[in-house]
Amino acid sequence: MIKIGNIELPDFPLLLAPMEDVSDPPFRALCKEQGADVVYTEFISSEGLIRDAAKSIKKLDIYEKERPVGIQIFGANLESMLQTIDIVERSKPDIIDINFGCPVKKVVSKGAGAGILKDICLMEQLTAEMVKRTNLPVTVKTRLGWDHNSIKIVEVAERLQDVGCAAISIHGRTRAQMYKGEADWKPIAAVKNNPRMHIPVFGNGDVNTPEKAMEMRDLYGLDGAMIGRASIGNPWFFKQVKHYFKTGEHLPEITIADRVETAKRHLQMEIDWKESEMQGVLETRRHYATYFKGIPHFKEYRMKMVTSNSSQEVFDAFDEVLQKFG
Repeated sequence: MIKIGNIELPDFPLLLAPMEDVSDPPFRALCKEQGADVVYTEFISSEGLIRDAAKSIKKLDIYEKERPVGIQIFGANLESMLQTIDIVERSKPDIIDINFGCPVKKVVSKGAGAGILKDICLMEQLTAEMVKRTNLPVTVKTRLGWDHNSIKIVEVAERLQDVGCAAISIHGRTRAQMYKGEADWKPIAAVKNNPRMHIPVFGNGDVNTPEKAMEMRDLYGLDGAMIGRASIGNPWFFKQVKHYFKTGEHLPEITIADRVETAKRHLQMEIDWKESEMQGVLETRRHYATYFKGIPHFKEYRMKMVTSNSSQEVFDAFDEVLQKFG
């Protein structure tokens, strides 16, 4: 059994990664239904929260059916991050996660996200003070280092653990790599194999097949896998991995009927959550290419789904797909 604070999880839990414009409440609910053990919100700006920015506040929405759920925040200013803890606690998450890994320029340029990998002492101080501020478990998501020449992830993880970090998720790339090349899981395994480490160490990056998840578990010995891009338009991925672990076999391919039904539910849930037809339509577009991946001659239908501003037209396109390919 794996524990984050007092939260008990199964052996080798699967975590839904925090993804901007992806891991919102509707998508998290779908992934939870399909076997995700822990889900995280989109990452939320500490500065946006303390300024009461509507977009940031909306991201704090969490629901009972998602638990355990973590709210992820980013920032580089200690006072702002501490104020953010107080705001976040009102949403009653199970976990508060700090983003020390986002490689995007607009985040890094403010010294936040992966930008903080240039200042390990600040990384440690922020974590320590945030742990002191809350009774909730504080976890960290980070990368191997700023670039290949500055990888000190074994030392970094140990220092974060020693100031109270309850678990760490490590993406197997440096900031310099962004999302290019292959993720390197060996340094994450080195963190796990450090005899002084006793908190869970989760791997992230390129876990895109059940076989890769098994490799992360059995060959690299990590405590769990954080799943990001492999879940976009494919909330079934968690179920597929767990079935493979249990049986050594792949689940049958997801039927067209199931894909259509899930895409429909996702769109309706998004409209309901956003309380806006237009916003619901826009938010789900990025998922359609993968919801219907592998269907031949699908371009005509995908274009309807990603260009229409009317939910009814998108629902009609789903029905056409079912009629033609189901």
